[in-house]
Amino acid sequence: MPAAPSPSEVASALLTEKGLQLRSLKVLQSLWAGYGYICHINASPETSPNSSGRTSRSASTVNSNISTPQETQSFILKLITPPPPKANDEGHTRKILSYQVEQYFYTHLAPQLPSWLPVAQCLAGINEHHPDGTSTTAMILTDLRQQFPIAGEKRDVLNSTQVNAALDWLSGFHGYWWPRVKDMDRRALVRQPLEDVKHEGEYHSKKTVWLNGGYTYLATRRKEKEGPFSISEMVATVLEPKEGGLGRMEEYQTLIPGDVKSENLFTTASGEQVAFYDFQYTGIGLGVCDLAKLFTCSVPLEMLVEDEYVPLELSMQEGEMRLLERYWKRLKEVSGKKYDWNVFLRHWETALVDWSRFQASWGFWGNTEWLEARVRLTLKDAAWKEDLRRNLEFSDVEGS
Repeated sequence: MPAAPSPSEVASALLTEKGLQLRSLKVLQSLWAGYGYICHINASPETSPNSSGRTSRSASTVNSNISTPQETQSFILKLITPPPPKANDEGHTRKILSYQVEQYFYTHLAPQLPSWLPVAQCLAGINEHHPDGTSTTAMILTDLRQQFPIAGEKRDVLNSTQVNAALDWLSGFHGYWWPRVKDMDRRALVRQPLEDVKHEGEYHSKKTVWLNGGYTYLATRRKEKEGPFSISEMVATVLEPKEGGLGRMEEYQTLIPGDVKSENLFTTASGEQVAFYDFQYTGIGLGVCDLAKLFTCSVPLEMLVEDEYVPLELSMQEGEMRLLERYWKRLKEVSGKKYDWNVFLRHWETALVDWSRFQASWGFWGNTEWLEARVRLTLKDAAWKEDLRRNLEFSDVEGS
């Protein structure tokens, strides 16, 4: 098996295509299970042989508006060089597919976003698959830290200004894609990991984004599906986007980043603007599924409850409602679509139940007392259960 290319080799080759040369490279972190690296690189325009030290840059660099001549430019390299695929290894397969999904997002979808929805831009990339089953996937992305210098902390909370900025970014992202997601060809979307590979026959078939956005949904975690048909499976069935584009949730589905948390964003110094990154699990879903993770993992508890003591069962508090209203109003404004408040709240409660199921299986973190208390009360709500059953019956009919 040939040795995987080094980050410096990949960075140099990609930069050369854009009339740039590598000046320095620093590994920031390793990827999951040693599948690759995230690196910070500095580059500058290549020196022309006949320019006596003056610099030149290619048309592609000029058109990118990244910088001016003679400047050292800052980029991020994401390099994935995983081991060969393993038969029936769901976790491995999910990761391999997720990196291809992310590359599709940055090369095809990110350029469509309006300027008021900042994300990194992809300068160059490769996606090569080798006869021995290994692959090399890489992207050179603009460095968000140039404009958004404050990084979200690991498993930490944002301050109130940053929370509101994150909600505005998410409502803008969800609102922008909501009227557009119906035009996506669902036959080209990535299915559940093992089903997708079996259907396509190989990992390197052209990938777009996930049919079911996020990585926590029950169908992609088969080890959790044991015993009789449970409330978790009912919730998962109702939330699951259908390949045929049918289902009661269909009219509310949009494109979701799928892994929304403070660790995956940068903010301005004031905290009034944010930019998210990490789009490996981008796909179709309800926007509230992104919110469920954000509220649990990154929103200060005092913004959700009135008292530090959280009872065993908890109804929605004023702080939680204010945050939801902010998101809901801007979502409708950006999308130009209607979303009844009571329907929105039902969706929100259902997303919390689904997220709680994932945490119960994989470990609780964040505002766990708040999440569990909210879910306990929801599960005792007869009206919520009846609404879930109606939606489940509708899903069964449409899926038959």
